[in-house]
Amino acid sequence: MPERVFDTSVDTELLTGMRLARAAIGRGALVVLPTDTVYGIAADAFNPAAVQRLLDTKGRGRTSPPPVLIPGIPTLDALAETVPDAVRDLVAAFWPGGLTLILPAQPSLVWDLGETRGTVALRMPANTVALELLSETGPLAVSSANLTGEPSALDARSAQAMLGDAVEIYLDGGSAGRDYGTEGVATAASGSTIVDATDLAAGTGGLRIVRQGVISREAIADVVGDTLAPAEAEVADPA
Repeated sequence: MPERVFDTSVDTELLTGMRLARAAIGRGALVVLPTDTVYGIAADAFNPAAVQRLLDTKGRGRTSPPPVLIPGIPTLDALAETVPDAVRDLVAAFWPGGLTLILPAQPSLVWDLGETRGTVALRMPANTVALELLSETGPLAVSSANLTGEPSALDARSAQAMLGDAVEIYLDGGSAGRDYGTEGVATAASGSTIVDATDLAAGTGGLRIVRQGVISREAIADVVGDTLAPAEAEVADPA
């Protein structure tokens, strides 16, 4: 069986792994990649069959669309219809990093991430391997590299143990979570913090934290003040 796991700390394996990962994404196959929070399972965001393959592999339905990882702020403006000033302040403070932002999607986008109700969840990860791949493939639909109901993978081998041959290439970037003190601790708090900005964009409310992760509510409030709505129920499935 051909090698599936590539150690990105070794130059030759990095080059080979990235080349094969790009090709796999281009064919609509799945790739596991490191991020700063947890490992993610990735598919071409503009390939509906690939996104469905991602959901099927994880055991998730279309009511749980995956977030989209992006290589930089210009892509934020290309994919989101409206980006409020408070969201730009959060981006300046926490990107690249463990903050996912839910925004109204550009209506012209030709993609199918699931039942998004016209929104998209965007994040720029603080991981050089992920950012290099994103710079070459474009936006990727990425969810945590685990089976639904199981802990998120914090290393490539843990992801492979759960996802197996359903994923074509695994990029091994070492232990995830080191920047946030969650290394080796796969809990809901290991994932990115998700902030819903759709009410703010529509002028009907403030920012809402819908999942508490590695960026604290206090840190977000320090940036946006009263624009942050009172605490909401949190979702325990890191991405």
